[in-house]
Amino acid sequence: MEKAIVVGATGGTGAAVTEELVGRGIRTVAFGRSRRKLEQLADRLGRPEALTLAVGDAFRPDDVASAAEGTDVLFHCANVPYHEMASKLIPLGESVMAAADRLGLKVVAVDGIYPYGRRQTERVTEDHPKQPHTRKGKVRLAFEHMLFDPRWTRARTLIARLPDYYGPTANEASYLGSTLEAIAAGKTAFFIGNMKVPREFVYLPDAAAMIVELAGRDDAFGQNWNIPGAGLISGREIVRLARRASGRAKPVIPLKRVGLALLGMGVPVMREVLEMLYLTEDPVVLSGEKYERRIGPPRATPFEAGISATVRAMQQKNVLSARK
Repeated sequence: MEKAIVVGATGGTGAAVTEELVGRGIRTVAFGRSRRKLEQLADRLGRPEALTLAVGDAFRPDDVASAAEGTDVLFHCANVPYHEMASKLIPLGESVMAAADRLGLKVVAVDGIYPYGRRQTERVTEDHPKQPHTRKGKVRLAFEHMLFDPRWTRARTLIARLPDYYGPTANEASYLGSTLEAIAAGKTAFFIGNMKVPREFVYLPDAAAMIVELAGRDDAFGQNWNIPGAGLISGREIVRLARRASGRAKPVIPLKRVGLALLGMGVPVMREVLEMLYLTEDPVVLSGEKYERRIGPPRATPFEAGISATVRAMQQKNVLSARK
């Protein structure tokens, strides 16, 4: 991989992948809709020579293709809000794939675990049946079918599947991002789901390292790959570690079905989270056996170190914002 483009570079996963690529000295095009957010990303990374910024609309294949000229791998990290997933996710993916197919690029699509549906085994491998029972799970499965559609004759695709994630670049679009941001800022926070049930979370810098590693392997394409976390952790333990890192102990309120339904009356995204609460009650836990067998040991930062680094980064960001 000599040159890559990250579509959705200013999002949580996109920013982490961009940082990993640049850190490896790979020439990288950061593609996004907002010039301001792209500039902020470049500033955070220290304006490396390997980084180029490209403003465009991922729903326009010509915009993506123009920015991707001269690259050999396209990282599809762009996403849509929960409440727009049914209508916009497939058109977004088709636009990106059309551009990649035109240029004959390898495509690394970052996705989640929704297509698996309820887990049928203790650890979910890539061969686990995909039987989604939620609307978003069904849309995500259709998204996978679109990515591997035979009509794309020149593009080659792999899907990297992440569990819930956290990290310095995570934002309110993630379950845990908004919780940690509030704790870092010393504000009352909300935690989505049961705080007693241990769940899997992956630290975004770890996920980015594994995703980029896969992208450099020609034989990794044409397949699904699970990107596992560092193990299981409960919401209570996450909050304890985050409070210790922030030096603050404001209340953290768990949001379950009734709370989400009430909040969803004014916030459409929260209303859409309701059907995914099964993942907080009977979590899907990814098996990393395939990655370990084919690539090597998954990278797994301990939760204490990862949460501490995340909270510190968020606090630093708050300080810099306050100075402007």
